[in-house]
Amino acid sequence: MNALEQPRRPFPPFDAESAAQKVRMAEDAWNTRNPETVSLAYSANSQWRNRSEFLTGREAIVNFLRRKWENERDYRLIKELWAFHGARIAVRFAYEWHDDSGSWFRSYGNENWEFDENGLMRRRIASINDLPITASERKYHWALGRRPDGHPSLSDLGLEL
Repeated sequence: MNALEQPRRPFPPFDAESAAQKVRMAEDAWNTRNPETVSLAYSANSQWRNRSEFLTGREAIVNFLRRKWENERDYRLIKELWAFHGARIAVRFAYEWHDDSGSWFRSYGNENWEFDENGLMRRRIASINDLPITASERKYHWALGRRPDGHPSLSDLGLEL
């Protein structure tokens, strides 16, 4: 079995612990800003809605993420488990980034995920809103990459709305 077909633990049905683990694994992968690495968590025919864009398959996901991170610079993300049931997980998130002119944004959103029996995400539905912020309003100051374990969560930072 090649890397593109590898099952990804934990598998559904999810409990509170395994759902939270899946959320943190997704956050960690997205914070690498490596489209190929991120795409391995999705099934070969994964379907996405991201804002108003509709995608199907890993190649489309990789191309989308390349475009995303060319525009969203110094991207840092926090995800938080909202709910779970069976093979589905609901997540809320916020990420900070700046554009090529140096203007900062905090993007807030919700995602609904559905997994196949191998733990690969077969469906991702994301709704996202962007809020312009000043550099002094930023809350995510860790070095690029994985959020440190001791860093506050969205709720701890008062970003629960």
